[in-house]
Amino acid sequence: MTRKRRSGADPVLTEIVRNGVLAVTEEMKTNLMRTAYNMIIYEALDFTVGLFTAEGDTVSIGLGLPMFIRGMSQTIKAELRQFGAGGLEPGDILVTNDAYTTGSHLNHFTFSLPIFHGGRLCGFACCMAHWTDVGGNLGGITTDIYSEGIQIPIMKYQKAGVVNRDLVDIIRMNVRLPERAMGDLRAQITAVKTGERRFLELLDRYGRDAVLSSIRDIMNHSEAAARARTRSIPDGVYEAESYMDDDGVEIGKRVPIRVRVVVKGDAMTIDLSQVGAQVAGFYNSGATTGYACAQVAYKCLTSPTDYPINEGSFRPLKVVLSRGTVVSAERPAAMRWWMTFPMTVVDTVFKAMEKAIPGRTIAGHHADLLVALINGIAPKDGRFFIASVGPSGGGWGAKLTEDGMSATVCLNDGDTHNSPCEQMEAKYPLLFECHALREDSGGAGRHRGGLGTVQVIQARAPITVNMQVDRVHCAPWGLAGGREGRGNEVTLRLGGKEVADLPNAKVLTQRLNPGDAFTLRAGGGGGFGAPEERDPDKVAHDVRQGYVSREAARTIYAVELDASGNVDPGRTQRLRRAAGDAQ
Repeated sequence: MTRKRRSGADPVLTEIVRNGVLAVTEEMKTNLMRTAYNMIIYEALDFTVGLFTAEGDTVSIGLGLPMFIRGMSQTIKAELRQFGAGGLEPGDILVTNDAYTTGSHLNHFTFSLPIFHGGRLCGFACCMAHWTDVGGNLGGITTDIYSEGIQIPIMKYQKAGVVNRDLVDIIRMNVRLPERAMGDLRAQITAVKTGERRFLELLDRYGRDAVLSSIRDIMNHSEAAARARTRSIPDGVYEAESYMDDDGVEIGKRVPIRVRVVVKGDAMTIDLSQVGAQVAGFYNSGATTGYACAQVAYKCLTSPTDYPINEGSFRPLKVVLSRGTVVSAERPAAMRWWMTFPMTVVDTVFKAMEKAIPGRTIAGHHADLLVALINGIAPKDGRFFIASVGPSGGGWGAKLTEDGMSATVCLNDGDTHNSPCEQMEAKYPLLFECHALREDSGGAGRHRGGLGTVQVIQARAPITVNMQVDRVHCAPWGLAGGREGRGNEVTLRLGGKEVADLPNAKVLTQRLNPGDAFTLRAGGGGGFGAPEERDPDKVAHDVRQGYVSREAARTIYAVELDASGNVDPGRTQRLRRAAGDAQ
């Protein structure tokens, strides 16, 4: 049953505060982007900012990485457990990159600023952002957290306004590009100070108690909306299974992804206890990410357009985890590539719900960042550089009512962008020979899966490249009779010869000489519904646009085109009649 929560807040003020906290987090986001030093922040947008209550509950998240929803909240709650509210004072700023607190990898530095008003702790401003380098092994598969870089426990970066210079010096000495790391650090401090300043303005203008009461009301509204939407799902137990290709150490050994969803009334339980055990390779993530997987799936299924994203939306959700799985890994599990497996977990939750709510679920998507990490010596200045190609856009699954999106970054990374080819070529010794949509990669169906992309990147100087791509063999599945999309793929061109016979798409510490190249092919999304039910005119349009080949139109969609590319009605009717007879 829904619990009654009354705050007595003025409804007009509540709407003002709702939009106010959204504006605060958007300004935090903008200021971080404007002041950051690395492209992964200001172009790819690999970060999230947020406001939180004095207890660490989420008030508003600046749109960014969905998987950070839980990470910042859990980090603040861990900081409160360590210091207690009485151990914090105005002018403090806390920092950590502990993978087992944030649930992600050591590259995610998280800064939290306790916000005081009239001597009372009223909330937190927080920023989690990706640093390009945090030390540790430069390439290859890591097998424990100690080889992945510097670890900063929960500490005070700043105490009562005084920066801990010893901590800054330790960080500076343990990263390969200290000037860029320090630049991103200052950008994150700018973001949390922006959040503090603007939130205090809100409290001053409308009154502290009134604003905090409005925030409680916003959470209650979000809870009520989520419960109402949950009640619209038939009660029952829903299960699904998929898998990851391997962990990069035991090649070809699948990692099972099993999910169980229980709906009862206005509450949902997402049980991830049967997800595969933590692995030797660096694809693990902490329990915080396990909770985030469930929260992202639940949010998408119940209240995807309810903003701001806040704790109230998740009150009807219970999450079940076992210790020591790939989404609840324990020290010293390696976590550098933490983000890959969780997005397939979310995909599999959607798969489980196909029969219950076909109008709200989605076929499988490419579910990988398809990132290439590159390092070398830049010819123009002789300095060491670290760069990344991606995240690459791939195909999303089709839905009951529409085709999947093409060339779109995977679910885990939400609002992130790929780095522009022109910027990459200007900054690094790379040449993009091709960046295009991948024909026939979208799964066929009444509604077609989105298309993946293909990128061919040539080295213009000696470089070392690492690619950690999964979901080659577990292709994006279709729903309701839809076909699967093509899986992800990586190939090399070495000395003018194509190398395509790779057991997976994990290519590590590969040396490329000038003229050599690597190719990233992002998978397509799965289709929804039987392919022969697709509107023939849409198939003809897909062929004209280069999305679908003529051969696929005829053999999969049972659509015959004439020499001009238009539908031949008579032949198409015969093809579809024959396809129906064969079923």
